[in-house]
Amino acid sequence: MGTITQTTRQYVEAHPELKYVFFGGKGGVGKTIMAGAAALWFAQQGKKTLLASTNPVHSLSNLLKQDVFGKPVLISGEEGCYALEIDTKETIEHSKTEIRDKIGWFLKFADITVKAEEFVESATMNPAFEESAMFENMLDLIFRDEYEIYVFDTAPTANARRLLGMSKVYSLWVEKLLKSRGEAKELRKKLSYSRKRKGEEDPLMDYLLQFKDRMADARGLLTDPEKTAFFFVTLPESLPIAVITRFINWFHEFGIPIGGVIVNGLIEKETVKPDSPEFVLNRVKMQEEHMEKIWQAFGDRNRAIVPLFETEVQGPAMLNRTAQYLFA
Repeated sequence: MGTITQTTRQYVEAHPELKYVFFGGKGGVGKTIMAGAAALWFAQQGKKTLLASTNPVHSLSNLLKQDVFGKPVLISGEEGCYALEIDTKETIEHSKTEIRDKIGWFLKFADITVKAEEFVESATMNPAFEESAMFENMLDLIFRDEYEIYVFDTAPTANARRLLGMSKVYSLWVEKLLKSRGEAKELRKKLSYSRKRKGEEDPLMDYLLQFKDRMADARGLLTDPEKTAFFFVTLPESLPIAVITRFINWFHEFGIPIGGVIVNGLIEKETVKPDSPEFVLNRVKMQEEHMEKIWQAFGDRNRAIVPLFETEVQGPAMLNRTAQYLFA
């Protein structure tokens, strides 16, 4: 059995400017629980903290036993710790309105009389549209800068990877759009088919330039190893281990700083007796084998081991109990 060389607490202490903390992993491994426990711990260190869910399938309200949907709410019995389940529907409707405006600008620029509404539905039917809207909402929270610590409960790893990678993808996309827009303006001048005055306003170009700056700022924050950390959560089971093994290199390639790996749901040996049910004994043996794989695969990136509790983790009391192990 390996040994943790740098705990979660030691990692945080070694990164005093840490501000954006993400928890991700395969579905069902306890990402929301770890994010909730971390948020409470940060708040107890005197940091005004926001716990936010970027997972379209929200579970924060259930975890906290209070409604945190749509707006930041102070967690019951806790000081300085707020929680928010982002209203995806509201975000999408807002994004549709923006897209309608942008398409309208484009059509007007090209002297096309077709209504923008005819293009909006097809533009928003893309499966990644919801993730794009969620990414924009996440950035809005970050750029308002109302909290000292932001803890994000992300969607399962594949979605989280796309979500956090959007700053790089968007940057490449907007560079191409700016180039195309510039070429179109030059062509328009040469053809001189429009009687409109020179130097007319181009709101789409203005938007693209602002968007470029916004993505540069976002990428700067999300790739800053002193301000941002992504923690992978896994169970001592083969599938979640395989998932984060596959994606950990992808996060590294996109420049997203990896805080480490949290193991959740380990059965503590001292609680198991020789006469325990065979299922339990077999489960312990299986977990031991997978823990060896975890030490081999992640080595000194392992930050904490959280045991399997005798009851469901729900409410601040159990989250605080979880935090004792997460930040041991």
